[in-house]
Amino acid sequence: MTYTVSQIAAALATEAAGDLSLEVARPAHPAKAGEGDIALAMDPKFFDAVKAGAAKAAILPEGAPWEELGLKAAIFVGRSRYALSKLTTAFAHPIHAPVGVHPSAVVDDSAELGEGVSIGPLCVVGPRARIGANSRLLASATVGEDAVLGPDALVHSGVRVGARVRIGARAILQPNSVIGADGFSFVTPEKGSVETAKAGGAITDEVRNVELARIHSLGSVVLGDDVEVGACTTIDRGTMIDTSVGSGTKIDNLVQIGHNVQVGEHCMLCGHVGIAGSCEIGDRVVLAGDVGVADHVKIGEDSVIGAKSGVGSNVAPRSVLLGLPAIPAAEAARVYVAMRRVPDLLGTVRALKKRLSEIDPAG
Repeated sequence: MTYTVSQIAAALATEAAGDLSLEVARPAHPAKAGEGDIALAMDPKFFDAVKAGAAKAAILPEGAPWEELGLKAAIFVGRSRYALSKLTTAFAHPIHAPVGVHPSAVVDDSAELGEGVSIGPLCVVGPRARIGANSRLLASATVGEDAVLGPDALVHSGVRVGARVRIGARAILQPNSVIGADGFSFVTPEKGSVETAKAGGAITDEVRNVELARIHSLGSVVLGDDVEVGACTTIDRGTMIDTSVGSGTKIDNLVQIGHNVQVGEHCMLCGHVGIAGSCEIGDRVVLAGDVGVADHVKIGEDSVIGAKSGVGSNVAPRSVLLGLPAIPAAEAARVYVAMRRVPDLLGTVRALKKRLSEIDPAG
């Protein structure tokens, strides 16, 4: 499929110049763009590549001298990555998901399928499950009993939606994500090693974990509207209440959200984030890659936690933290600088000790 420069500018809700009827087949890096491509040069550092390349149209920053770059047409954008979002939406490859139920799928007679639903090969839809209009289940996805999937959902291959899970409109669940597995919750008959370690830091023979009894998850999982869940991410059902994720939140691959966790709206949880049970994550929080959050911790709204940080205590709203344990980012930066100076400092201390010993051999 090709688009005219005019059509692309309309999709980006921005201005264009030159031959607006010029057709392009795909966006491309300026150095690799052919005559039928539109070059992405939203930073002036790419202008030389545009001049040297074959593209006749480009997406440029506002006010760029497009004619000097040898172009026939140009589209002008402000915030480049936001423009990229709209551009990739326009050029996104359609997903093969024919309307109807594939012959190899198993759909319980009591399940309700909305208008325009696609159920792919080897899918399973359990008793009393409800699949919203225009939703698409790709190959081998499963939806458990009494689960609810809102309209316009895209459920990729291998996804597991558990029993009684409720998911809002326009959800995107990437391959092999699991929504609604049992929570990791066990207890010892008497006070065990974890409780003793937290209280006193020592483990005795009397507090060994000789038995671990399961605490069953009676709750489920609730996802709001426009939630995206990455590949191989797991969201555990709650013990008595539902684990929940607010509308607009985006979750990366390989994220673990434990039982009873409450995640707010429009959060970003990046790859390898682990959130232990019963945490409360406020609205618009960003947890960067590999952040770990201890159980029962509250993170205030609009906070940003840097990569590989460990959060072990409550975080005030609008905090910017970094490190293990997580501390204010400016303080963490000073700590890291100081740590790099430790080897030199140790050398200085050794030299001072040697000089002192020479002055006073008796010490």
